[in-house]
Amino acid sequence: MTLSIVTLSYNTLDLILECVGSLQKLYKAELENKIVEIIVVDNASKTETVEGVEKELGGLPGVKLIKSQENLGFGRGCNLGAENAKGDFVLFLNSDTKTSDRGFLEMTEFLKSNPKVGVLGGKLKNFDGSPQASVGKFYNLFNFFVMLFGLEKFGFLRSSPGDVCKVDWVSGACMMVNKSIFEKIGGFDKIFFMYIEDMELCYRAKKQNYLTYYYPKVSVFHKEQGSSNRTFAVVNIYKGLLYFYKIHKSRLEYNIVKVSLKTKALGVYLLGKITNNSYYISTYGQALEIFK
Repeated sequence: MTLSIVTLSYNTLDLILECVGSLQKLYKAELENKIVEIIVVDNASKTETVEGVEKELGGLPGVKLIKSQENLGFGRGCNLGAENAKGDFVLFLNSDTKTSDRGFLEMTEFLKSNPKVGVLGGKLKNFDGSPQASVGKFYNLFNFFVMLFGLEKFGFLRSSPGDVCKVDWVSGACMMVNKSIFEKIGGFDKIFFMYIEDMELCYRAKKQNYLTYYYPKVSVFHKEQGSSNRTFAVVNIYKGLLYFYKIHKSRLEYNIVKVSLKTKALGVYLLGKITNNSYYISTYGQALEIFK
């Protein structure tokens, strides 16, 4: 088998059905001939979601459903899917995506021809067709402060290049890996629940002399935070950044990041109190709990 496509489901029945449905139309022959398989990992969704997925997807050619008894988060859920994958290459694809072309098979050919490339990302688009940030730069201290002050959204760290190129890291929303290399570097770090784990995987791959490339010849429509919310994202990005700096950077850098994140959280929380902004109060109040 050439390719295993792993996607996670967590109480997002409509999203997962649209995601898998788009793949079935594009790869019908490959699914039937066992060249491609789709693995849906359900992260302990509500009963009606699980029953809906089983009803709509159960028994379809090339589609496998794995039901977890707990919500494993993104990284551990993807690891579970990869463990059950039969393909030489594994594509991690968000459930809030819709695929519009057959470029994933071209991505496998690129990886076959470039054995030192361990991770390959595809081009993400918003549903209106506009480009979405698909690659990023590693968070050294300078880049961390660019992100902290909200400048990331202006394209300083995240971008959507037009050509095939080597990059620091690619979005986990559409990330293909050579399965043997993925296993060699240890898969996604199980400590991350969601967010930052894609960047950390590419960072670890680089430390083991594997490359990360971006391949814009495949387009995937992606609904950002379609399977989460802003508060959840902020809190888990805080946790992820702290953990990343703890395991990969110096003690001094870790402390600088810790103090900076706490200072920002406290400042925005107080601003929320002054302006009666419930989002700031709730989100950054939860962020402050991380430091207790």
